[in-house]
Amino acid sequence: MTEKKIPSELGTRPVGELLKQYAVPAIIAMLASSLYNIVDSIFIGHGVDALALSGLAVTFPLMNISTAFGAMVGVGSSTLISVKLGQKDYKIAQQILGNAVVMNVVMGIIFGALSLVFLDPILYFFGASDASISYAREYMQIILWGNVFTHIYFGFNALLRAMGHPKMAMKATITTVIVNTVLDPLFIFDTIDLGFVQFSGAGWGIRGAAIATVLAQCISLIWQLRVLSDKREFIHLKRGIYRLKSYIVKEVLVIGLSPCLMNLASCFVVIFINRGLADYGGDYAVGAYGIVHKMTFIFVMIVMGFTQGMQPIAGYNYGAKAYDRVNKVLRITIALATAVTTLAFVIGEFFPGYVARIFTSDEQMIEMAVVGMRYNCLMFPIVGFQMVAGNFFQSIAQPGKAIFLSLSRQLLFLVPFIIIFPHFWGIDGVWISLPASDLVSSITAAIMLGYYFKTHKM
Repeated sequence: MTEKKIPSELGTRPVGELLKQYAVPAIIAMLASSLYNIVDSIFIGHGVDALALSGLAVTFPLMNISTAFGAMVGVGSSTLISVKLGQKDYKIAQQILGNAVVMNVVMGIIFGALSLVFLDPILYFFGASDASISYAREYMQIILWGNVFTHIYFGFNALLRAMGHPKMAMKATITTVIVNTVLDPLFIFDTIDLGFVQFSGAGWGIRGAAIATVLAQCISLIWQLRVLSDKREFIHLKRGIYRLKSYIVKEVLVIGLSPCLMNLASCFVVIFINRGLADYGGDYAVGAYGIVHKMTFIFVMIVMGFTQGMQPIAGYNYGAKAYDRVNKVLRITIALATAVTTLAFVIGEFFPGYVARIFTSDEQMIEMAVVGMRYNCLMFPIVGFQMVAGNFFQSIAQPGKAIFLSLSRQLLFLVPFIIIFPHFWGIDGVWISLPASDLVSSITAAIMLGYYFKTHKM
């Protein structure tokens, strides 16, 4: 065991430098992650048709559910590893790694199989219509067949960051984006015209986009396995660490419950939004929300990159009882996240038409997307703060508070607003519910975080 492999720098180096070291790769990785989803939407919107974007939009909830269970294991295990490293409990950290692999495999297989069996009823429930169901079905069938690989891929990225290798996690994600971007046009279009040369593509349409996504993740997964199997690493894949231990499984699931519930809440919220928009605006309104979601998703991913960079620093120092360093990294992360979401506000309020035209040339869908984007981004300057607060409590192994903050924005406030507001303002009521929920949940987060500062004498 070599000391240099233990990320003890988390407790010694200046917090600002550490956040930069850990957050920048995570941000690049999160941006890359959001980009390959956006690339799918752009190619589908221009390579298939506008209605295909509506079909793709109704798959978001199901993909969010899959992400939720993956996050429960990935974030839970990586957070626990960070805390155990801070406590210098290296043997348990090694066992957590092995248990996380097995849990990801089991969850990935079970979720994929069950979803395939009940796919059509699920998609109709999520807001699909007879016109859009075929697009949604074709896309999700491929995604679900590859679900186990997706779970392991995202889980390994979280573990790499916790083990002190944020740049490796970044490289894995960037590789996925590049491969997906290259394969998308090859698999989606019948003919690819580059101006100076023209050649045939597979012509698989929306199904081709799903195949490209799964193949790209599998290629990165092979590289991740090589990295995590390197015996020179202090923590690595080896025999004797894969037997599930009940106390490890329980701790991983408890800590990971917050991001799981956050993603599940996001799923149910999208269902309510899709169904509300479908009732008051039809399939094109659902597709417009897909565009709005993709635009804001970029900035949400950047904030999540900051929180992922914060997580090992906060977790390690909390385990080491260096509370001054914990609070310092929290303050810096809040400031940076607020700057990012304020930029989203500016783009969403003043340049929504330019964003919508990236995804489609259909004027009806563009008009709906512009209205939705302006409503959705109205309270974005304070959204970054709320996200950081929720992830902070999860980082220091206080899942109860993190769960409450996660649920407050996406379920406790938003769902009632979505149910009530459309009765007064129609389709605008669906859009208005988004900034209203952001405002109330951010006030709640401020109260809880203020209490934390008070108890830690800040």
